[in-house]
Amino acid sequence: MNKPIEADTSTPHLSDIQAIRERARQHISAGAVTPSYDANREVVLKLLNEALATELVCVLRYRRHYYMADGVLAEAVKKEFLEHSNEEQEHADLIAERIIQLGGEPNFDPAGLTSRSHAEYKAGVSLEDMIVEDLVAERIAIESYREMVDYIGKHDSSTRRMLERILGVEEQHAEELASMLKGVHALSRSPGFAAKPAEL
Repeated sequence: MNKPIEADTSTPHLSDIQAIRERARQHISAGAVTPSYDANREVVLKLLNEALATELVCVLRYRRHYYMADGVLAEAVKKEFLEHSNEEQEHADLIAERIIQLGGEPNFDPAGLTSRSHAEYKAGVSLEDMIVEDLVAERIAIESYREMVDYIGKHDSSTRRMLERILGVEEQHAEELASMLKGVHALSRSPGFAAKPAEL
């Protein structure tokens, strides 16, 4: 008669617990960066500071559009500009916190902000211009975040999850802006619609 197979109660996916405890006591000033962190930390910090600059530029651009949007079509769009600005600030805060966790310094220096940012600061003149510039910036952010996620891969799961979360919001922003742009086009070209030249 065959001997019953016993269940494997070991945890081969984890290092020896005592070894983990010993490593945790070494280099404690490194905070969240433990010896098992195998991403290139300097590259990750550089990418995160570029992402931080991108978010800050987007905060400022959306804020300007919120205050400058005017006309009969602008009221609903202004609310979206403000909401997007607030969400971009939340992203900047998340990124800055992660930079600190990785032992870096978030770069909030206004000098060179636009050169560090992937997205441009384009003011836009008309409401349509503003929506277009915000949509272009969101599409740039989406491409940038996708590339960062691919680069980081499994080497830094916490940073990757944060970037994926931000990416999802940026995709939502892009969809909302594309919808707004269609709405503004349709309304501004409808028969009997009269708008001041500065609005369109």
